[in-house]
Amino acid sequence: MASRRISSLLSRSISSSSSSSSSSSSSSSSSSSSSSSSSSSSSSSSSSSSSSSSSSSSSSSSSSSSSSSSSSSSSLLLSKGRRGLNGRTIAKYSTASAVEDPITPSVKVNYNQLLINGQFVDSVSGKTFPTLDPRTGEVIAEVAEGDARDIDIAVSAARKAFDEGPWPKMTAYERSKIMLRFADLVEKHAEEVAALETWDNGKTYEQSLKIEIPMFVRLFRYYGGWADKIHGLTVPADGSYHVQTLHEPIGVAGQIIPWNFPLVMFAWKVGPALACGNTIVLKTAEQTPLSALLVAKLFHEAGLPEGVLNIVSGYGPTAGAALASHMEVDKLAFTGSTETGKVVLELASKSNLKPVTLELGGKSPFIVCEDADVDKAVEMAHFALFFNQGQCCCAGSRTFVHEKVHDEFVEKARNRAANRVVGDPFLGGIEQGPQVDAEQFKKILKYIKYGIEGGATLEAGGDRFGSKGYYVQPTVFSNVKDDMKIAEDEIFGPVQTILKYKDIDEVIRRANASRYGLAAGVFTQNINTANRLTRSLRVGSVWINCFDVFDAAVPFGGYKMSGHGREKGIYSLSNYLQVKAVVTPLENPAWL
Repeated sequence: MASRRISSLLSRSISSSSSSSSSSSSSSSSSSSSSSSSSSSSSSSSSSSSSSSSSSSSSSSSSSSSSSSSSSSSSLLLSKGRRGLNGRTIAKYSTASAVEDPITPSVKVNYNQLLINGQFVDSVSGKTFPTLDPRTGEVIAEVAEGDARDIDIAVSAARKAFDEGPWPKMTAYERSKIMLRFADLVEKHAEEVAALETWDNGKTYEQSLKIEIPMFVRLFRYYGGWADKIHGLTVPADGSYHVQTLHEPIGVAGQIIPWNFPLVMFAWKVGPALACGNTIVLKTAEQTPLSALLVAKLFHEAGLPEGVLNIVSGYGPTAGAALASHMEVDKLAFTGSTETGKVVLELASKSNLKPVTLELGGKSPFIVCEDADVDKAVEMAHFALFFNQGQCCCAGSRTFVHEKVHDEFVEKARNRAANRVVGDPFLGGIEQGPQVDAEQFKKILKYIKYGIEGGATLEAGGDRFGSKGYYVQPTVFSNVKDDMKIAEDEIFGPVQTILKYKDIDEVIRRANASRYGLAAGVFTQNINTANRLTRSLRVGSVWINCFDVFDAAVPFGGYKMSGHGREKGIYSLSNYLQVKAVVTPLENPAWL
């Protein structure tokens, strides 16, 4: 299973990296275990939908624009090896030649149109938008730009497929077989799919191939297995009645997925919806539209009927908003930012009051207790934050460290960050690739500036990496206060913030003092401490002495402004089912 493989990789990562994190090296780019970045992904989110997402002009920003944006703020960012405002030397970070001369991927872009009713078609407007290589800012391909008219056509196709087509009417076992054949095909084409995902997104090829493709396949096998096990109940009633419940597919599901984990989020959304017998219109993120089109082609090769899965590429304010407000969409599922989630929920309620599940932003605490093994805690906290270039909604982005081990932790955390291997994500041994696009790149540098101006101590990083593409140095701040922007807001990048605390009551109060409630990590050797924190933290997931463990059967979702509803596992099936009660009178029953 993927979860066991992830646990194994993590175990090796901690044991091999803890010794390097304990050394006081400030040299750059020496490799600690690359498998520390090979863990299961979280969902996590960046908005791809109906909020004010980036326009096509911002999407096509070249590396020169990212370079100029960096230089404009360079006076506020401390360069490598210089002393911070408090006189403390910032851990050095060299620029690597690997980011200046990127590898040319062997994969080709064969699908760049909309997928509607089983056919690849141009958008009604004929417009396209560029999807960019985050290593360079150069155009990979022009992709069909869908808008409200294309959404309307796609919804009509999904509606016809649900009302008249074979998918909801075929046996659940037949649906299961198609989903399992699809999983087999993706596994067969794993290298091609992984290369396209890395090229379009910037995550390491090792992560795409060894972690996310196996997770994708596992999720579809998991939901394929559920398809013929969904059933209602027989309910005893007070009186002579036979009462049963039917679990019926909800109809046409609109789904909006983010750019940080395009394939995994595809599986989280599409898998349960299809297992329950629904049809789908999926809106992909404009930053990463390519991999969904490729795997959808494989799905049809596996026998998926026309119109069951429709994919529209486009922008949030046009395609995303049209899907969220469409009167013929029966259910909406969204992963993205909290701000966009509010817009999506409003559009759904103002149209046909369709039910909405939301997996939104986070500012997850990672709590290092006084009894923690510091070397292992440093490595796990590093992974919790820096995995996937820090672009995880559940990233452990508030690192709370007990005052007893705080100073040792900070020193080792800065050295671990300085030794993180950044470079072309297609190279072996690389731990961190570029951020997804210029907009995210600029946002991260802006928050680093906020941290410096706000009085936090810059321990490592603090600037762009190299001169080409959207690479950011792994950055660590200490002396962070709860009211600083870098402690309150979701940065969504490789920026670790370390906060000191005195006792468990204090850290519970401070950890919960956030508008978010997606996840938390706890690092302790005391089971009583772990149990108390588990029940005190107002979050949807708590990882004890681990982080980002995502099994297909384990539910994921948030409290508070991190959303509502759950992805994955048995809980996700309820998102795509209606429950119908059927009552029939009984005449002279032998029993009740």
